[in-house]
Amino acid sequence: MLDLATRRLYLCVGQRDDMSSFLPAVLTGGVDVVQLREKVRPLTEQLQAARLMRSICHEFNVPFLVNDSPELALDAGADGVHVGQEDLSVTSCRQILGSEALVGLSTHSDDEFEAALYEDATYFSAGPLVETPTKLGRPGTGVGYALRSQAKTRAPVFVTGGVNASNVTDLVSAGLRHFVVVRALSEADHPLDAARALRRALDEALSTVTIEPT
Repeated sequence: MLDLATRRLYLCVGQRDDMSSFLPAVLTGGVDVVQLREKVRPLTEQLQAARLMRSICHEFNVPFLVNDSPELALDAGADGVHVGQEDLSVTSCRQILGSEALVGLSTHSDDEFEAALYEDATYFSAGPLVETPTKLGRPGTGVGYALRSQAKTRAPVFVTGGVNASNVTDLVSAGLRHFVVVRALSEADHPLDAARALRRALDEALSTVTIEPT
């Protein structure tokens, strides 16, 4: 199974017409996990996009996952799948993808995280830290929830919600270590520069703290 413990910057992105140039740019800039998160387009289009993204990610030795569908992950040759609270269970995902697949699970509350600890997930996500357009109507959980979650497991906990180059230093100082980014890169006019700036801020912040072994 791929080890995500040292992976710090996880990009969630929907389908893009410029994916063949956008994705290499952000990977060059320092993204080290990628997920195709597409909620609208038909599965046939998602499969085509996923195969392209998998190929590019693997050229950079970066894990590639898809959202929601282990069947799509299997067909695309992805490294795994990320599921939410209302999606297929982690156990079912593993039955489809096997024990070595990456399977991530979203959580949004202490109760959900406590329950998630009984699942055979590779990693968890916690958040959103603040309400975002990506999850309209879902209130922000704040940093405290993410810190409590991180303390309960040795698995990586990737925090979501509004992470960018301006706030990642403060988030690292607060104790967080793994980050999901969406708009800071997907809406950037210059994705390579944006990814480099975010990664630079993240690495500089991490260099000042003690990283506990996992």
